[in-house]
Amino acid sequence: MARPREFDEAAVLDAAIQQFWLRGYEATSVRDLADEMGIAGASLYNAFGNKRMLFERSLNRYLDQTFRERIRRLEHSLPPRDAIVAFLQEIIKRSLNDKQRLGCLLVNSALETTPHDRELQQIVATFLNEVESFFLRCVTSGQRDDTIPKAQTAEDLARLLLGVLLGIRVLARARPDRKLLEGLVRPVFALLDNAAPRKRPGKSGKRATIQGSDESK
Repeated sequence: MARPREFDEAAVLDAAIQQFWLRGYEATSVRDLADEMGIAGASLYNAFGNKRMLFERSLNRYLDQTFRERIRRLEHSLPPRDAIVAFLQEIIKRSLNDKQRLGCLLVNSALETTPHDRELQQIVATFLNEVESFFLRCVTSGQRDDTIPKAQTAEDLARLLLGVLLGIRVLARARPDRKLLEGLVRPVFALLDNAAPRKRPGKSGKRATIQGSDESK
């Protein structure tokens, strides 16, 4: 009979996240992970397999608590264009509140991957595709209801938004300046706002300016 695990899996994964976040994937050793997680090396291998498998589990949990939470909340509560705007505004707020300048674990990992480590590249690429898919769904829906212009394809706009997201997170680590980051997204918001507004009875038809959400993850 297999022995029950003698540790809180969520807690040890959170500890692993912190190690990968602080040191990066390559510089984090199995011993570093075992010490921080408070478990023996043998238990780590038995529970999570090798270091790369633990990294994938850690990154998956990190995304559950950050990007995926934000995507679920905004996509289900706001119109498509507004969801994109709110998403990027929350990213800016989170970046400016990052006093240690740790950045984003996903973006950091994307920058760290090397050509010879194809498996790690694939893990990171899979998660980046997930974020791009959120942008693609929003743009496609907005173009369908004429709240986002069709001058660019939905695919191109989604990739542009992904690039802007990565740019925000990278720039914020070196220059966490509000004007810089807001200036980066302002032209992108204008690209999303060129569709003619629909007039409603008794209203001028002007679009309301979307303000950033106070929620941050």
